[in-house]
Amino acid sequence: MQVVILAAGRGKRMEDLTNGIPKPMLKIKGKPILEHKINALPKEIKEIVFVVGYYGEYIMNHFKRYFNGRKVTYVFQTDLNGTGGALFLARSVLKDRFLVMMGDDLYHKKDIKALIKHNLAVLGREVEDVSKFGIIKTNQDGHMVEIVEKPKRSKDKLANTGVYVISKEIFNYDLVPIGGGEFGLPQTLAKMAKDHAVKVEKATIWHAIGNPGDLAEAEKVIHKFV
Repeated sequence: MQVVILAAGRGKRMEDLTNGIPKPMLKIKGKPILEHKINALPKEIKEIVFVVGYYGEYIMNHFKRYFNGRKVTYVFQTDLNGTGGALFLARSVLKDRFLVMMGDDLYHKKDIKALIKHNLAVLGREVEDVSKFGIIKTNQDGHMVEIVEKPKRSKDKLANTGVYVISKEIFNYDLVPIGGGEFGLPQTLAKMAKDHAVKVEKATIWHAIGNPGDLAEAEKVIHKFV
């Protein structure tokens, strides 16, 4: 299997930390966030496809064409038009079924391993404050029905963690615009879910890195992801 890691953005909420360096290359315990993510990939993942943009050469110089026994491919996103736009740029290098993840969050290997057992899937995590996240609505079979962005309240409490198992059939669907010239991957997957069952797996642990405080907290919790 391949993994597509979306790592083109700057990460403006990181403030001065991303002046001249892409957010996924910021370090936790002396290693870039991306390296921690790759170390959590199960052995079934044989190739890494990075979608790079802002100071992408930092990522290319670090991971080169092979990293820890895995082939590495690069796709360039100059127009930052959202997660959907980023994935669709990589369509020509993707094979039938692949993993997709964001470049700046931490996930656990056992959660990824559970996810890739399914043909199509999304990883969710129970949260208290639904207003901060995209919330996954499911049916009684545990399949995704839709994703609602930052609802004020919801009986569904599973936040979308930004990890998906997707097939190339997604490219048969038009990207869903989400405003500001961006296209949303989760929204496009939700459109696909009307025709194909998308399993929702629950994450045991997830650490989103959105601001400097999250990065500092990652230093304290990174041992939980090993």
